[in-house]
Amino acid sequence: MSLATSAPDAIDRATCAALDAADPLARFRERFALPEGVVYLDGNSLGALPRATPEHLQRVITEEWGTGLIRSWNDAGWFDKPTALGDRIAPLVGAAPGEVVLGDSTSASLFQVVTAAARLRPGRRAIVSERANFPTDLYVLESVQELLGEPGRPLERRLIDDDGPTLDEVLDDDVAVVVLTHVNYRTGRMFDLAEVTRRVHEAGALMVWDLCHSVGAVPVELNAAGADFAIGCTYKYLNGGPGSPSFIWAAARHHGVARPPLTGWHGHARPFDFTVGYEPADGITRFRVGTPQLLAVAGLEASLDLWAEVDLAELREKSLRLTELFICLVDTRLAEWGIEVVTPRQSAQRGSQVALRAGGGARVGGGALRPGDGALTPGDGYALMQALIERGVIGDFRAPDLMRFGFAPLYVTHTDVWDAVAALEDLLRSGSWREPRFARRGAVT
Repeated sequence: MSLATSAPDAIDRATCAALDAADPLARFRERFALPEGVVYLDGNSLGALPRATPEHLQRVITEEWGTGLIRSWNDAGWFDKPTALGDRIAPLVGAAPGEVVLGDSTSASLFQVVTAAARLRPGRRAIVSERANFPTDLYVLESVQELLGEPGRPLERRLIDDDGPTLDEVLDDDVAVVVLTHVNYRTGRMFDLAEVTRRVHEAGALMVWDLCHSVGAVPVELNAAGADFAIGCTYKYLNGGPGSPSFIWAAARHHGVARPPLTGWHGHARPFDFTVGYEPADGITRFRVGTPQLLAVAGLEASLDLWAEVDLAELREKSLRLTELFICLVDTRLAEWGIEVVTPRQSAQRGSQVALRAGGGARVGGGALRPGDGALTPGDGYALMQALIERGVIGDFRAPDLMRFGFAPLYVTHTDVWDAVAALEDLLRSGSWREPRFARRGAVT
C-alpha cells in the first residue's frame, strides 16, 4: 500500500496498520526497549535503547573490566576499538575501511577536521558555514578562525542563509573550507551532498560535512560525492546511548598530509615507544587523541551489531513514507489551528524529521483568527510540546518557535504517526495545553 495512491481523507488508522503489517523493517521494533504507551519521536536527539545493550555493557563491565582488568587492552581489543568500530560505521556513510575512526565529542572532532582542512589550504583566509547551522559548529569555527589567523586578524567567517547570501555568492579563491550540516537540526532540510561538494571543489576549497542528523536516517555517500572530511554523532539515529562517541571520516587522499591540531598519545605513530616528540600515525589513526571512553564505546558496539543487518534503501524508503504521512495528516487535521509545516515537502530535500511552527495563520470560516480569539502564536510551541509529552508523544522544541518530530525508521511505526497527530489534535481542541504548568521552561527543551 502506498500513500502516493491514497487520497488524504482515505487515510485512517487502519491504513497505517496495513502499512505496518507490510513493513520490511517491522522486525527491528521489538529489538528496542520502548516504554509501553509511549510514541517516541525524538530519536533525532537521543536514540532509543536497543534491548541488547544492557547485557553487552554488563559483560564489558564484569568480564572485560572486572576480570580482565588491564589485560583487556590487548585481550578484548580495547586499544583498537576506535578504528575497529570506525570500520563498522563506514558502510553507513559511504566510506571505505580505514577511513573512519571514533573521536571524542562532536565538537572536539569538528575542531580536529576543520583545522586539518584549513591547514591544507594555506593562504586562503575564509571559512564558510550556514547561519542556521547548529550553534556548536559555529562556536568551534570561531576558535579555528583565531587559531589559524594572524594576531588581531582572525580568518574571515562567511555565513550563507536562506535569505542570502547564497553559497555561490560567497565562494571565491579566498575560501579555504566550507562546513555544512547535511540535515539541518531545526527544519530537517537536507543539502544535496554531492552537488554542494562539487561546487565547493570548483572554487578550490575543501568540504567538511556534519552528519549528526543524517547518519542512520538517510543514505550518505561520502566517497561517491568526493567529499573531504566529515564528522557525526552516534547517540541519535545510531542508538549508541547518551554520551556515545563521535566519529571522524577523512578521505584517504588526505591521510598522509592532514595535520590535526590535537596531537595526543593515541594518534602517535608508535605510542608505546614513549618518545618525547610527536610523530603522526599513518592513516585515519592520526585523528585519535586520548584514551577512548570504553563504556560509552561498548554501548555503540551493541547498537552496531543491529545496524549490520539494516538495508539502507529500505530505511530511506520508510523514512520518507513516515514523514510524508505525518505532513499529510498535519495538513488535513491541524490546518484550522494554523500549524505550519516548516520542513521541505520535496523528499530529496528532507531528512527524517519534520518541524512544525504554531501560529502560522489559522483560518475559520474564511477569516484569520486573532490572538484575542484564542489563536496560536509562535511562542505557544513550547507549551504544546510539553503537553504532548505528558500525553506520551515525545518530541522536542527548538527556540524560538519549532516543534521537532524525528522519525527513526527502525522503531517508529505508521500507527505511531497517526496516534501522534491525533493526540496533538485533541490537545488543540480541548485547549488543555494552555495550563500554566506546560509553559514552565526546563533546562533542556
